[in-house]
Amino acid sequence: MATATETQAQHSYAAGVEVDTTNNPTAQKLLKRCQDFLTNVENLTPGKDLEAYLNANYGPGNPIYEDLCTLTRQGLQEGWVANIEISGPNYRRSKVALPKEETRFCSITTVYMNSQEEFSGQYHSHPYGEINCVVQIDKTAELKGMQGWRGAGWTSPGSGTHHYPQVRGGALIALFFLPAGRISYTAKPEDPQPLSL
Repeated sequence: MATATETQAQHSYAAGVEVDTTNNPTAQKLLKRCQDFLTNVENLTPGKDLEAYLNANYGPGNPIYEDLCTLTRQGLQEGWVANIEISGPNYRRSKVALPKEETRFCSITTVYMNSQEEFSGQYHSHPYGEINCVVQIDKTAELKGMQGWRGAGWTSPGSGTHHYPQVRGGALIALFFLPAGRISYTAKPEDPQPLSL
């Protein structure tokens, strides 16, 4: 049974409450680096071509990617990244930012998943697509995207795609960007996928 604090946190997430960055230097830095990234990709469309582009140009070793990972991990240690339990301590999330001009009208969310075996989260669809920065906590952890399993790097499901978010091999955080903040939990696994993933 959820504690009063957990229940309040869940209501805050559902109500669209974002992380308070006012007195949080790490959160401010993460938001700034997310803004830098989104400025660079604002005219690109989520999908397999963007996923390939991001892994070729913004993957491990790229300063923006490395900063996003470092700041996200630091936020996890500080307790404000992915601090709202979805179903226990190994599957939780938090909103870093709601869609706004500064984020090119994308929402920014962190989801922590931790499992050695394949674990599936909440089934959902991406009306306008999604961009996931895979932040490994454990070097063996992988996130499953529409193009298969991914360790360090990026996944980018296209518009209209739907799936279970899945993790294996340990703990990671999906730092993800949703155009217009759009996500839907009404899709079913048997629904057809769009022609372009």
